Amino acid sequence: MRLSKLFISLLAFGLAALLCLVAAYFSVRVIENNSIKEVRQELDKAALTWADVDSDGLQIFLIGTAPTEAARFDALSAAGRVVDASRVLDQMGVADTADLAPPRFSVEILRNDAGISLIGLVPASTDREALLSQVRDIADDPGQVSDLLEVASFDAPDGWADALRFSLWALEDLPRSKISVGADQVQITAMTDSDATRRKMESDLVRRAGDKVTLSLDLSAPRPVISPFTLRFLIEDGKAKFDACSAGTEEGRDRILAAANAAGLNEKASCTIGLGIPSKTWPQAAELAINALAEVGGGSVTFSDADISLLVPEGTDRGVFDHVVGELENALPEVFALTAVLPETPDEGEQGPPEFVATLSPEGAVQMRGRVAGALERQTAESYAKARFGSGASRMSARIDETLPASWSVRVLAGLEALAQLKNGAVTITPDTFVVAGDTGLVDANATIAQLLSTKLGEGADFDIKVTYLEKLDPTLGIPTPDECEAGIVEIIGNRKISFEPGASTFDSAAKDILDDIAELLKKCGDIPLEIGGHTDSQGRETMNQQLSQERAQAVLDALRNRRVLTASYRAVGYGEDQPIADNGSADGREANRRIEFKLVRPDVTEEDAESQDGSETETEADAEADAAADQNEETQEDEQN
Repeated sequence: MRLSKLFISLLAFGLAALLCLVAAYFSVRVIENNSIKEVRQELDKAALTWADVDSDGLQIFLIGTAPTEAARFDALSAAGRVVDASRVLDQMGVADTADLAPPRFSVEILRNDAGISLIGLVPASTDREALLSQVRDIADDPGQVSDLLEVASFDAPDGWADALRFSLWALEDLPRSKISVGADQVQITAMTDSDATRRKMESDLVRRAGDKVTLSLDLSAPRPVISPFTLRFLIEDGKAKFDACSAGTEEGRDRILAAANAAGLNEKASCTIGLGIPSKTWPQAAELAINALAEVGGGSVTFSDADISLLVPEGTDRGVFDHVVGELENALPEVFALTAVLPETPDEGEQGPPEFVATLSPEGAVQMRGRVAGALERQTAESYAKARFGSGASRMSARIDETLPASWSVRVLAGLEALAQLKNGAVTITPDTFVVAGDTGLVDANATIAQLLSTKLGEGADFDIKVTYLEKLDPTLGIPTPDECEAGIVEIIGNRKISFEPGASTFDSAAKDILDDIAELLKKCGDIPLEIGGHTDSQGRETMNQQLSQERAQAVLDALRNRRVLTASYRAVGYGEDQPIADNGSADGREANRRIEFKLVRPDVTEEDAESQDGSETETEADAEADAAADQNEETQEDEQN
């Protein structure tokens, strides 16, 4: 009886062991088959159809004859993207170069402020050292010449020497250029200082190339930087015109001019194409605003960067005004802010004493209405307001009354100057009264305004100041230091992360809230020197990682700019995979290395500054170590940018 029980137990254990072996076998087979299938698909995707795949357990074998050593390396890289590289065994051969056709020889010469780089494949007959010596003579700094050339043991094709010689001649006169050299063919893409220089350089290059070199040119002159990016379109007495027009591209310019023509523009107009456009949707916003003005039938629309001011004629029907403005507000891209003004129609029967009223909103917009003494006086007041409050924030709707007192214009300008001391409020001027009322964040605003008006209006002038100091408006209070801003960003991000879609610079759904929070802080920080650094893991090619990190850092900068953060002193830098903070050998480590970092750009300490600091105070060892680390970090960043 006992023997039968023992036999049954042993039989059960034996069956279980057998089942485990069978399950393990089939599991390994599934892993093998899936690995082979996925690696083969990746090889086909990379056009490496000469390579085949086999497996033994968890090991993956690459077999076949590679046309070149580079193709063999590409196959290994493709397999390593699918399975762990330690599982890939190389059993590939390389074809005899004697049986191969000559490769396509080419050199990419890149020149900019960071130096000159040579990338490509040259025949062995090319005197490489002589070539590099010539390039070093051309470079501003011989130490900034990067040699990334490879050599192949094939004869130089016809025309190669002429093309290379011509490219070096062109390189001397093109400090910002990309020159692609092939056999008897040269392609040049470069930036020149002006249109005149561009035309002269094109003529010289074509003449020098002659019949020996096939030349392709793409020379351009820099576009002007437009700041602020401005557009102003008016319809007065049925006649449409531009006072100013800016566009970022030819396509955008054509859209804006087409909208203006549809709105009644009959004369020839032009748009300046330049840099500094606040949003890619600028043409769409301009088109919508011009169409809205045409629907109203008159008035003006003014763009200053992303701020839009729409002023319709006095007497416009309120229903029409509300409808047009509502439609425009709903249709405008998110980055643009619209201020629409419908001037009130004065009561012709009881006009009362003449007055001039200037109101300042908390957002900084100034509206001027009432009466001015003449056209010149109105232009002067409007120009002064634009200078003090910004061209996009100032709106003049005052009408001309030549019967006003002689001192009226002085009183108007004094009122605008007093208004500049307020955060929000109004100035009301009549022949007998002068009232300044509102809120300010300046402690001595009342004294400043009183002194100003006493000087401008003369002795015995009667004026009333009703200005309230509010501590929350004081610009000197509550502004964080740059170091506090840097620490605040780290605190805001916390355990969260600004993340992107795989292999792209497009934010994922979780990034919006983080960017909103960071933007709110940076609006308080003001103009601080901030670097937005992009980092990737080590998967993929190094050059692709560097480009991706740069695009992601720039995407963050653009997102902050779209949230109305002042980003003039910010810079976006892509570091690629060069600064890991964790092991790229694990999934968690790679996830940690894919990141965006915010750092203050700290100035280097000169020897004079160091001596001055030594003479005034003694630095602690901890401070010295921190300064050294900051300097080292700054030098590293500059080296990587170069």
